[in-house]
Amino acid sequence: MTRTMRDVTDGNDDHGTAGPWQRVAGTFHAWRSRRHEHAPPPGDTGSPAPEPVPGAHTLWQMRTTVRDEPGSLAALCAALAGQRVDILSLQTHPLAEGAVDEFLLRAPGEVQACGITAAVGSAGGADTWIERADAHDLVDAPTRVLELAARTALDSAELPLALRRLLGRCTIRSRPGPAGGQVFDGLPVEGALDGTVLRLRAPEGGTITVERPHLPFTPTEFARARALVELDARLGPRLPHARDVLTLAEGGDITVRRADTRDLPAARAMHERCSDRTLRLRYHGPVGDADRYLHHLLSPRFGRTLAVQTASGRIVALGHLLWDGDETEVALLVEDAWQRRGVGAELLGRLAGMAVEAGCASVYAVTQASNTGMVAAMRGLGLPLDYQVEEGTLVITARLDEPAAGRVPSLGNASAP
Repeated sequence: MTRTMRDVTDGNDDHGTAGPWQRVAGTFHAWRSRRHEHAPPPGDTGSPAPEPVPGAHTLWQMRTTVRDEPGSLAALCAALAGQRVDILSLQTHPLAEGAVDEFLLRAPGEVQACGITAAVGSAGGADTWIERADAHDLVDAPTRVLELAARTALDSAELPLALRRLLGRCTIRSRPGPAGGQVFDGLPVEGALDGTVLRLRAPEGGTITVERPHLPFTPTEFARARALVELDARLGPRLPHARDVLTLAEGGDITVRRADTRDLPAARAMHERCSDRTLRLRYHGPVGDADRYLHHLLSPRFGRTLAVQTASGRIVALGHLLWDGDETEVALLVEDAWQRRGVGAELLGRLAGMAVEAGCASVYAVTQASNTGMVAAMRGLGLPLDYQVEEGTLVITARLDEPAAGRVPSLGNASAP
């Protein structure tokens, strides 16, 4: 059971009292809370800073708030020059009072973050935030925004990833509205900005919430995010048209392609052909409940879906890559007659490749301890795996820090967002 399933239940109160689906969700999220209790803060590896290398340089991203008056920026630049720090790029975010200056800096390896922030503070900077940057940050803001707009225009599933790339390290959650109507919980048409939380109306109803606890959003960032969401709404449903035709070892061709909510009828028909055991292993609950989650699972707002289709056009397997806050879930359903033929392994390899392209550090699968097929498929990735078992619920996490995950074509966009 996943967070995404829980969100569907939260948005539709007429689903009745908590059942097996919700109990599995509670078990999983209790495990996940304990897992994160002792995790280092985002961006903190928990290890000592590396020793400076003579002649080496370090890239830094920095934001600081300054008074909106002549000479304030000049004072900052002079202070940075005094630390032998080069300014590679600068953006100014106007505020109601003052402004936020955002810098990309290159500093000698021996200059530490505390030295830079101290110099900035002495020059009038306040609420300074700084962290390491990398070569990807060398792209200027207009170019980055145009690239993200192009990716969003090609694929509905790119919107959450584009927002994360646009806004940096943050958590993005989509909450669907009840079926049959657009409900925005009183959210204004233009959305809402409240410090470290940004809320926007989702194109299909419901809301998109972006949280960045370590750094408040600026009105400029809010306007950029809103423009991306409006672009997505204007373009409507869309998917990459790529599809691969594969020949199974035993003979016979199958097609692997992207799927979305337009495939609902075919997905429901596949449910009808699946045995009760297969549906229970996939959905961890009453088989009669399976259909009502399909719209959510197939929505590109919550992730990406791959479908396996026969020559006759019948869908016989689905693989989901689901955005779960700052983590990513993988899930598989293979029709009984097509199990043990390599279909699940093919889908899982492609989902892992898509996760690598999206910049994910890991993927996890939530299943039952008795689901030997899913366990075997995860092992078949050839990646480091972590296992957690509680009350019959098995969570398998694959770390995507090995090149094996990126070897399979993903039917997504070619470059990482």
